[in-house]
Amino acid sequence: MKKSLIALAFGTLALGMAEFSMMGILPYVASDLGVSISEAGHLISAYALGVCCGAPILVLARKKSLKHLLMALASLIIVGNLCAAMAPNFWVLMVSRFVSGLPHGAYFGVASIVASKLADKGKSSEAVSIMIAGMTVANLFGVPLGTSLSHLISWRTTFLLVGIGGILVFYYIWRWVPVVEGLRDVGFKGQFRFLRHPAPWLILGATALGNGGVFCWYSYISPLLTKVSGFAESSLTALMMLAGFGMVVGNLVSGRLSDRYTPGRVLMVAQGCICLFLLAIFFLSSNPWLSVLLMFLCTAGLFAVSSPEQLLIIRVAPGGEMLGGACIQIAFNFGNAVGAYAGGVAVTHGFEYAALMGVPFALIGFLLAIIFYKRYQKRYAVK
Repeated sequence: MKKSLIALAFGTLALGMAEFSMMGILPYVASDLGVSISEAGHLISAYALGVCCGAPILVLARKKSLKHLLMALASLIIVGNLCAAMAPNFWVLMVSRFVSGLPHGAYFGVASIVASKLADKGKSSEAVSIMIAGMTVANLFGVPLGTSLSHLISWRTTFLLVGIGGILVFYYIWRWVPVVEGLRDVGFKGQFRFLRHPAPWLILGATALGNGGVFCWYSYISPLLTKVSGFAESSLTALMMLAGFGMVVGNLVSGRLSDRYTPGRVLMVAQGCICLFLLAIFFLSSNPWLSVLLMFLCTAGLFAVSSPEQLLIIRVAPGGEMLGGACIQIAFNFGNAVGAYAGGVAVTHGFEYAALMGVPFALIGFLLAIIFYKRYQKRYAVK
Protein backbone atom coordinates (compact mmCIF):
# COMPACT_ATOMS: atom_id res chain seq x y z
CA MET A 1 0.00 0.00 0.00
CA LYS A 2 1.33 3.44 -0.94
CA LYS A 3 2.56 5.63 1.92
CA SER A 4 0.89 8.63 0.32
CA LEU A 5 -2.54 7.00 0.66
CA ILE A 6 -1.75 6.09 4.27
CA ALA A 7 -0.88 9.74 4.94
CA LEU A 8 -4.24 10.82 3.50
CA ALA A 9 -5.97 8.19 5.64
CA PHE A 10 -4.33 9.65 8.77
CA GLY A 11 -6.13 12.89 7.97
CA THR A 12 -9.53 11.23 7.74
CA LEU A 13 -8.67 9.33 10.95
CA ALA A 14 -8.28 12.64 12.81
CA LEU A 15 -11.42 14.07 11.22
CA GLY A 16 -13.34 10.89 12.02
CA MET A 17 -12.40 11.11 15.67
CA ALA A 18 -13.33 14.80 15.76
CA GLU A 19 -16.72 14.14 14.19
CA PHE A 20 -17.85 10.79 15.55
CA SER A 21 -16.37 10.82 19.05
CA MET A 22 -19.11 13.20 20.13
CA MET A 23 -21.66 10.37 19.82
CA GLY A 24 -19.80 8.29 22.39
CA ILE A 25 -19.00 11.10 24.83
CA LEU A 26 -22.32 12.94 24.57
CA PRO A 27 -23.57 11.91 28.05
CA TYR A 28 -20.28 12.97 29.69
CA VAL A 29 -20.27 16.38 27.99
CA ALA A 30 -23.92 16.96 28.90
CA SER A 31 -23.34 16.05 32.54
CA ASP A 32 -20.15 18.11 32.93
CA LEU A 33 -21.52 21.26 31.28
CA GLY A 34 -24.97 21.03 32.84
CA VAL A 35 -27.07 20.61 29.68
CA SER A 36 -29.50 17.92 28.51
CA ILE A 37 -28.45 15.17 26.10
CA SER A 38 -30.76 16.71 23.51
CA GLU A 39 -29.02 20.11 23.91
CA ALA A 40 -25.60 18.48 23.80
CA GLY A 41 -26.64 16.97 20.48
CA HIS A 42 -26.35 20.49 19.03
CA LEU A 43 -22.56 20.08 19.29
CA ILE A 44 -22.87 17.45 16.57
CA SER A 45 -24.80 19.92 14.45
CA ALA A 46 -22.22 22.67 15.10
CA TYR A 47 -19.45 20.51 13.65
CA ALA A 48 -21.59 19.63 10.65
CA LEU A 49 -22.40 23.28 9.98
CA GLY A 50 -18.67 24.06 10.16
CA VAL A 51 -18.17 21.52 7.38
CA CYS A 52 -20.82 23.24 5.27
CA CYS A 53 -19.20 26.65 5.75
CA GLY A 54 -15.59 25.50 5.32
CA ALA A 55 -15.83 23.48 2.13
CA PRO A 56 -16.73 26.35 -0.26
CA ILE A 57 -13.36 28.05 0.39
CA LEU A 58 -11.91 25.62 -2.14
CA VAL A 59 -13.31 27.72 -5.00
CA LEU A 60 -10.78 30.38 -3.99
CA ALA A 61 -7.87 27.93 -3.77
CA ARG A 62 -8.07 26.07 -7.09
CA LYS A 63 -4.66 27.31 -8.27
CA LYS A 64 -2.93 26.36 -5.01
CA SER A 65 -0.81 23.26 -4.60
CA LEU A 66 -2.99 20.33 -3.50
CA LYS A 67 -0.32 19.23 -1.03
CA HIS A 68 -0.07 22.68 0.55
CA LEU A 69 -3.85 22.86 0.84
CA LEU A 70 -3.84 19.57 2.75
CA MET A 71 -1.19 20.89 5.14
CA ALA A 72 -3.19 24.09 5.77
CA LEU A 73 -6.32 22.05 6.50
CA ALA A 74 -4.34 19.85 8.92
CA SER A 75 -3.40 23.04 10.79
CA LEU A 76 -7.09 23.85 11.26
CA ILE A 77 -7.67 20.37 12.70
CA ILE A 78 -5.03 21.12 15.33
CA VAL A 79 -6.39 24.55 16.29
CA GLY A 80 -10.07 23.58 16.45
CA ASN A 81 -9.64 20.50 18.60
CA LEU A 82 -7.15 22.01 21.04
CA CYS A 83 -9.60 24.87 21.59
CA ALA A 84 -12.39 22.33 22.20
CA ALA A 85 -10.22 20.57 24.79
CA MET A 86 -9.83 23.83 26.73
CA ALA A 87 -13.40 25.16 26.31
CA PRO A 88 -14.61 26.62 29.65
CA ASN A 89 -18.34 26.37 28.88
CA PHE A 90 -20.94 25.00 26.47
CA TRP A 91 -20.97 27.99 24.11
CA VAL A 92 -17.19 28.12 23.70
CA LEU A 93 -17.27 24.39 23.00
CA MET A 94 -19.99 25.01 20.42
CA VAL A 95 -17.79 27.56 18.60
CA SER A 96 -14.77 25.25 18.84
CA ARG A 97 -16.78 22.43 17.32
CA PHE A 98 -17.75 24.73 14.46
CA VAL A 99 -14.09 25.61 13.87
CA SER A 100 -13.13 21.92 14.04
CA GLY A 101 -15.59 21.22 11.24
CA LEU A 102 -14.22 23.87 8.87
CA PRO A 103 -11.41 21.72 7.37
CA HIS A 104 -13.48 18.54 7.09
CA GLY A 105 -15.24 18.92 3.75
CA ALA A 106 -12.34 20.75 2.14
CA TYR A 107 -9.93 17.99 3.21
CA PHE A 108 -12.10 15.28 1.68
CA GLY A 109 -12.51 17.31 -1.49
CA VAL A 110 -8.76 17.71 -1.96
CA ALA A 111 -7.73 14.28 -0.64
CA SER A 112 -10.18 12.41 -2.87
CA ILE A 113 -8.66 14.06 -5.94
CA VAL A 114 -5.11 13.35 -4.76
CA ALA A 115 -6.02 9.71 -4.01
CA SER A 116 -7.56 9.20 -7.44
CA LYS A 117 -4.46 10.72 -9.10
CA LEU A 118 -2.17 8.43 -7.11
CA ALA A 119 -4.26 5.31 -7.81
CA ASP A 120 -3.13 2.50 -10.07
CA LYS A 121 -5.14 2.10 -13.27
CA GLY A 122 -8.62 0.71 -12.63
CA LYS A 123 -8.23 1.09 -8.85
CA SER A 124 -9.57 4.58 -8.26
CA SER A 125 -12.51 3.40 -6.12
CA GLU A 126 -10.18 1.32 -3.98
CA ALA A 127 -7.73 4.24 -3.57
CA VAL A 128 -10.53 6.57 -2.45
CA SER A 129 -11.80 3.89 -0.05
CA ILE A 130 -8.29 3.65 1.47
CA MET A 131 -8.31 7.42 1.98
CA ILE A 132 -11.74 7.19 3.63
CA ALA A 133 -10.60 4.16 5.65
CA GLY A 134 -9.02 6.47 8.21
CA MET A 135 -12.47 7.61 9.24
CA THR A 136 -13.66 4.04 9.67
CA VAL A 137 -10.57 3.19 11.72
CA ALA A 138 -11.40 6.22 13.86
CA ASN A 139 -14.73 4.61 14.62
CA LEU A 140 -13.14 1.22 15.25
CA PHE A 141 -10.39 2.38 17.64
CA GLY A 142 -10.37 6.17 18.02
CA VAL A 143 -13.98 6.74 19.06
CA PRO A 144 -14.03 3.84 21.57
CA LEU A 145 -10.73 5.16 22.96
CA GLY A 146 -12.29 8.61 23.30
CA THR A 147 -15.33 7.11 25.02
CA SER A 148 -13.09 5.18 27.40
CA LEU A 149 -10.93 8.23 28.18
CA SER A 150 -14.07 10.26 28.86
CA HIS A 151 -15.25 7.62 31.29
CA LEU A 152 -11.87 7.28 33.05
CA ILE A 153 -10.49 10.84 32.86
CA SER A 154 -12.44 13.54 31.03
CA TRP A 155 -14.13 14.16 27.70
CA ARG A 156 -11.56 16.94 27.17
CA THR A 157 -8.87 14.29 26.78
CA THR A 158 -10.58 13.11 23.60
CA PHE A 159 -10.24 16.47 21.88
CA LEU A 160 -6.68 16.85 23.15
CA LEU A 161 -5.85 13.52 21.54
CA VAL A 162 -7.34 14.64 18.21
CA GLY A 163 -5.38 17.90 18.34
CA ILE A 164 -2.12 16.01 18.87
CA GLY A 165 -3.14 13.65 16.07
CA GLY A 166 -3.50 16.67 13.79
CA ILE A 167 0.19 17.40 14.29
CA LEU A 168 1.03 13.89 13.04
CA VAL A 169 -1.27 14.39 10.04
CA PHE A 170 0.62 17.57 9.10
CA TYR A 171 3.95 15.75 9.36
CA TYR A 172 2.92 12.70 7.33
CA ILE A 173 1.43 14.79 4.54
CA TRP A 174 4.63 16.82 4.39
CA ARG A 175 6.80 13.69 4.27
CA TRP A 176 4.78 11.18 2.24
CA VAL A 177 2.38 12.97 -0.11
CA PRO A 178 4.07 13.95 -3.39
CA VAL A 179 3.32 17.10 -5.34
CA VAL A 180 0.74 15.90 -7.87
CA GLU A 181 -0.43 17.53 -11.07
CA GLY A 182 -2.81 20.39 -10.36
CA LEU A 183 -6.32 20.78 -11.73
CA ARG A 184 -7.16 22.41 -15.04
CA ASP A 185 -8.01 26.07 -14.47
CA VAL A 186 -11.52 26.71 -15.77
CA GLY A 187 -11.96 30.03 -14.02
CA PHE A 188 -14.11 30.89 -11.02
CA LYS A 189 -17.47 30.38 -12.75
CA GLY A 190 -16.27 27.24 -14.50
CA GLN A 191 -16.01 25.43 -11.18
CA PHE A 192 -19.79 25.69 -10.76
CA ARG A 193 -20.87 24.55 -14.24
CA PHE A 194 -21.38 20.94 -13.22
CA LEU A 195 -24.19 22.07 -10.90
CA ARG A 196 -26.31 22.91 -13.95
CA HIS A 197 -26.89 19.21 -14.55
CA PRO A 198 -29.18 16.87 -12.54
CA ALA A 199 -26.67 14.03 -11.98
CA PRO A 200 -24.61 15.75 -9.22
CA TRP A 201 -27.78 16.92 -7.47
CA LEU A 202 -29.07 13.35 -7.36
CA ILE A 203 -25.83 12.21 -5.73
CA LEU A 204 -25.79 15.11 -3.28
CA GLY A 205 -29.45 14.57 -2.40
CA ALA A 206 -28.94 10.84 -1.86
CA THR A 207 -25.94 11.63 0.35
CA ALA A 208 -27.70 14.25 2.49
CA LEU A 209 -30.91 12.30 2.98
CA GLY A 210 -29.33 8.88 3.26
CA ASN A 211 -26.80 9.92 5.86
CA GLY A 212 -29.33 12.15 7.60
CA GLY A 213 -31.51 9.09 8.12
CA VAL A 214 -28.66 7.15 9.70
CA PHE A 215 -27.71 10.06 11.95
CA CYS A 216 -31.24 10.40 13.28
CA TRP A 217 -30.43 7.10 14.98
CA TYR A 218 -26.65 7.10 15.36
CA SER A 219 -26.45 10.50 17.07
CA TYR A 220 -28.20 8.91 20.07
CA ILE A 221 -26.69 5.44 19.86
CA SER A 222 -25.19 5.52 23.38
CA PRO A 223 -28.46 6.17 25.28
CA LEU A 224 -30.31 3.77 22.95
CA LEU A 225 -27.93 0.94 23.81
CA THR A 226 -28.01 1.60 27.55
CA LYS A 227 -31.62 2.67 28.14
CA VAL A 228 -33.46 0.57 25.53
CA SER A 229 -31.23 -2.40 24.73
CA GLY A 230 -30.15 -2.74 28.36
CA PHE A 231 -26.36 -2.66 28.06
CA ALA A 232 -24.23 -1.30 30.90
CA GLU A 233 -22.33 1.95 30.37
CA SER A 234 -19.08 0.06 30.86
CA SER A 235 -19.80 -1.94 27.69
CA LEU A 236 -20.14 1.14 25.45
CA THR A 237 -16.46 1.13 24.49
CA ALA A 238 -16.68 -2.42 23.12
CA LEU A 239 -19.97 -1.65 21.37
CA MET A 240 -18.53 1.46 19.73
CA MET A 241 -15.62 -0.66 18.50
CA LEU A 242 -18.10 -3.08 16.93
CA ALA A 243 -19.87 -0.18 15.22
CA GLY A 244 -16.49 1.04 13.96
CA PHE A 245 -15.65 -2.44 12.67
CA GLY A 246 -18.89 -2.37 10.69
CA MET A 247 -17.75 0.90 9.09
CA VAL A 248 -14.35 -0.57 8.21
CA VAL A 249 -15.94 -3.62 6.59
CA GLY A 250 -18.57 -1.60 4.73
CA ASN A 251 -16.04 0.88 3.35
CA LEU A 252 -13.42 -1.63 2.17
CA VAL A 253 -15.96 -4.04 0.68
CA SER A 254 -17.78 -1.27 -1.19
CA GLY A 255 -14.49 0.04 -2.59
CA ARG A 256 -13.71 -3.35 -4.11
CA LEU A 257 -17.28 -3.89 -5.32
CA SER A 258 -17.46 -0.41 -6.88
CA ASP A 259 -14.45 -1.13 -9.10
CA ARG A 260 -16.11 -4.40 -10.13
CA TYR A 261 -19.84 -3.59 -10.38
CA THR A 262 -19.87 0.25 -10.71
CA PRO A 263 -20.25 2.65 -7.78
CA GLY A 264 -23.81 3.58 -8.79
CA ARG A 265 -25.05 0.03 -8.25
CA VAL A 266 -23.24 -0.30 -4.92
CA LEU A 267 -24.69 3.03 -3.77
CA MET A 268 -28.22 2.01 -4.72
CA VAL A 269 -28.13 -1.42 -3.04
CA ALA A 270 -26.43 -0.20 0.15
CA GLN A 271 -28.85 2.70 0.53
CA GLY A 272 -31.83 0.36 0.17
CA CYS A 273 -30.42 -1.89 2.89
CA ILE A 274 -30.03 1.09 5.23
CA CYS A 275 -33.79 1.77 5.01
CA LEU A 276 -34.56 -1.79 6.10
CA PHE A 277 -31.98 -1.73 8.91
CA LEU A 278 -33.36 1.48 10.44
CA LEU A 279 -36.90 0.13 10.38
CA ALA A 280 -35.74 -3.09 12.03
CA ILE A 281 -33.88 -1.12 14.74
CA PHE A 282 -37.13 0.62 15.71
CA PHE A 283 -38.95 -2.67 16.22
CA LEU A 284 -36.12 -4.82 17.58
CA SER A 285 -33.82 -2.56 19.60
CA SER A 286 -35.21 -3.86 22.90
CA ASN A 287 -33.53 -7.18 22.09
CA PRO A 288 -29.86 -6.53 22.96
CA TRP A 289 -28.26 -8.98 20.52
CA LEU A 290 -30.47 -8.04 17.58
CA SER A 291 -29.82 -4.39 18.41
CA VAL A 292 -26.07 -4.98 18.22
CA LEU A 293 -26.33 -6.93 14.96
CA LEU A 294 -28.43 -4.20 13.36
CA MET A 295 -26.01 -1.55 14.63
CA PHE A 296 -23.16 -3.38 12.88
CA LEU A 297 -25.11 -3.71 9.63
CA CYS A 298 -26.33 -0.12 9.63
CA THR A 299 -22.90 1.38 10.26
CA ALA A 300 -21.50 -0.90 7.54
CA GLY A 301 -24.14 0.51 5.21
CA LEU A 302 -23.28 4.08 6.23
CA PHE A 303 -19.73 3.70 4.94
CA ALA A 304 -20.60 1.35 2.10
CA VAL A 305 -22.11 4.39 0.37
CA SER A 306 -19.23 6.77 1.19
CA SER A 307 -16.55 5.88 -1.36
CA PRO A 308 -19.06 5.44 -4.24
CA GLU A 309 -20.53 8.87 -3.49
CA GLN A 310 -17.10 10.49 -3.18
CA LEU A 311 -15.90 9.00 -6.46
CA LEU A 312 -19.11 9.61 -8.40
CA ILE A 313 -19.22 13.30 -7.57
CA ILE A 314 -15.71 13.75 -8.97
CA ARG A 315 -16.77 11.98 -12.17
CA VAL A 316 -19.87 14.14 -12.66
CA ALA A 317 -18.07 17.42 -11.86
CA PRO A 318 -15.66 18.10 -14.75
CA GLY A 319 -13.88 21.38 -14.07
CA GLY A 320 -15.23 21.46 -10.51
CA GLU A 321 -13.80 18.25 -9.10
CA MET A 322 -12.42 19.83 -5.92
CA LEU A 323 -15.65 21.69 -5.22
CA GLY A 324 -17.65 18.58 -6.00
CA GLY A 325 -15.61 16.46 -3.62
CA ALA A 326 -16.17 19.05 -0.91
CA CYS A 327 -19.88 19.29 -1.74
CA ILE A 328 -20.30 15.61 -0.90
CA GLN A 329 -19.05 16.36 2.60
CA ILE A 330 -21.35 19.37 2.81
CA ALA A 331 -24.26 17.12 1.89
CA PHE A 332 -23.05 14.41 4.28
CA ASN A 333 -22.75 16.78 7.22
CA PHE A 334 -25.85 18.80 6.39
CA GLY A 335 -27.66 15.48 6.58
CA ASN A 336 -25.89 14.77 9.87
CA ALA A 337 -26.97 18.12 11.30
CA VAL A 338 -30.59 17.69 10.24
CA GLY A 339 -30.55 14.07 11.33
CA ALA A 340 -29.16 14.88 14.79
CA TYR A 341 -31.84 17.56 15.23
CA ALA A 342 -34.69 15.38 13.96
CA GLY A 343 -33.50 12.48 16.09
CA GLY A 344 -33.39 14.80 19.11
CA VAL A 345 -37.05 15.65 18.53
CA ALA A 346 -37.98 11.99 18.18
CA VAL A 347 -36.19 10.78 21.35
CA THR A 348 -38.74 12.60 23.51
CA HIS A 349 -40.99 9.61 22.68
CA GLY A 350 -38.22 7.08 23.25
CA PHE A 351 -34.72 6.57 21.93
CA GLU A 352 -35.83 3.89 19.47
CA TYR A 353 -38.03 6.48 17.74
CA ALA A 354 -34.87 8.18 16.45
CA ALA A 355 -34.40 5.20 14.10
CA LEU A 356 -38.01 5.44 12.92
CA MET A 357 -37.53 9.15 12.23
CA GLY A 358 -34.59 8.21 9.98
CA VAL A 359 -36.58 5.84 7.74
CA PRO A 360 -38.26 8.43 5.48
CA PHE A 361 -34.95 10.30 5.07
CA ALA A 362 -33.16 7.11 4.02
CA LEU A 363 -36.02 6.03 1.77
CA ILE A 364 -35.96 9.24 -0.26
CA GLY A 365 -32.16 8.94 -0.50
CA PHE A 366 -32.66 5.42 -1.85
CA LEU A 367 -35.10 6.65 -4.51
CA LEU A 368 -32.62 9.31 -5.65
CA ALA A 369 -29.89 6.67 -5.90
CA ILE A 370 -32.18 4.54 -8.09
CA ILE A 371 -32.86 7.49 -10.41
CA PHE A 372 -29.13 8.19 -10.75
CA TYR A 373 -28.36 4.55 -11.48
CA LYS A 374 -31.09 4.19 -14.10
CA ARG A 375 -30.38 7.45 -15.94
CA TYR A 376 -26.70 8.31 -15.50
CA GLN A 377 -24.63 5.33 -14.35
CA LYS A 378 -23.55 4.24 -17.84
CA ARG A 379 -22.47 7.77 -18.74
CA TYR A 380 -20.29 8.14 -15.62
CA ALA A 381 -19.22 4.52 -15.16
CA VAL A 382 -15.82 4.06 -13.50
CA LYS A 383 -13.48 2.28 -15.87
